[in-house]
Amino acid sequence: MNAVESRARRLPLVLRNASFGRVWAGQLLTQAASRMFQVGAVWWLVGFAGGGHRGLDSGLFLMVSALPAVALAPVVARIVARHAHRTVLAGAAAVAGAVATVAAVLAQSGPLPMAAIYAVGLALAACQALFDPCLTTSVPELVEDADIEAATGFELSTQSVAGLGGGLLGPLMVDAGGLPGVVAACAAAYLLAALLVLSARFPHTSAQAHGPESGTAPASRTLRQVLTGLPFIRRVLVCFAAANVFTTAVYVVMPLYTRGVLHSTGSTVASLEAALGAGTLVGSFTGARVPGRPVTVGTVSLTVMAAALGLPGLAPGHAVAFGALAVVGWCVGVIGVRFVALFQRLVPADDKPEFFAVMQALLGATFPVASLVFGALGDHLTARTLCLVQGAGLVPVALALWWVGGRTDADGFQPPATQPLVRAGEA
Repeated sequence: MNAVESRARRLPLVLRNASFGRVWAGQLLTQAASRMFQVGAVWWLVGFAGGGHRGLDSGLFLMVSALPAVALAPVVARIVARHAHRTVLAGAAAVAGAVATVAAVLAQSGPLPMAAIYAVGLALAACQALFDPCLTTSVPELVEDADIEAATGFELSTQSVAGLGGGLLGPLMVDAGGLPGVVAACAAAYLLAALLVLSARFPHTSAQAHGPESGTAPASRTLRQVLTGLPFIRRVLVCFAAANVFTTAVYVVMPLYTRGVLHSTGSTVASLEAALGAGTLVGSFTGARVPGRPVTVGTVSLTVMAAALGLPGLAPGHAVAFGALAVVGWCVGVIGVRFVALFQRLVPADDKPEFFAVMQALLGATFPVASLVFGALGDHLTARTLCLVQGAGLVPVALALWWVGGRTDADGFQPPATQPLVRAGEA
């Protein structure tokens, strides 16, 4: 390798691989737009729309927004397998942009009815449910084999960055210009993402083709078949599905806590979202440095999260809420990096596409449950009580994960305590 190539290799992947950089930017824009609309709509429902069922209304909206990723998983898998990935990515972003554009135009002429807001949220979530798994599948088509880990690192960080930006802008834009401004910004982001994807090249497509025409695709297996020989992973997935019921409820509890306890505005919701997103981002890039086996790290992180989620209920205040959510975000980031890396090492290569697609759907299935349950509880319990319920609910999950680690040892299997998928400095 000469000096010029060596210097190029030291550049971040998104700079030395323009096509991957454009597609990654498209993912960043679509996820930020999706998050901005969700957070903005929830704050509008809680802070402006009024009514006696703010908690239930916002919970139902988040539940509807989470359903496509779960219900459409088989359809998404077929579309991604049968069509060119650049076409799928650009098409999903363009359709979302068209939906948001129509909604923005209608919103300028008068307030959108509740049913329309739910419909827009459902449509945007369906497009995102197609975009994200397709990008994960497309990574080997965009980068060289040596860059796959670095590309995965950027992809894993996108949700944190997009959540930080979208969560910050959504409530602020609602306070400044109402829901129409949020929808218009989302439309621009989606359409720009579609253009970026269309301008990218997928140079390794022929080498990675696994469609019917390639003749090389292995027979896909169901999640049950994939997990038959992986009892440890089955137990871990059950633990994290249970944990998600209490952790994802934070998106319902935060606006209720802001309005009912802090008596504040959308800027506070935005700052709470920013604290959570910043913590997750830091956790994603520092998880490699946390010592210990993944099960030990996960158990300790869940315990810390339980304390952090319950603390605002015991000691209400702006600073306490900000600090608690930053800690929660950091723990989420660490857990995600350590266990995604662990699954990458334990799941057979031929089973990884099916495993990660269905795993995402399985874990995502708890979000509608959390949104509906905590939204309904929010109409009858105070936000401080909901914080305590979140924290208390994580305690038995942490104990169950610790038991999984002990059961694994007893079964004679030791999950590796190696570094996560993204090595320090690669992303």
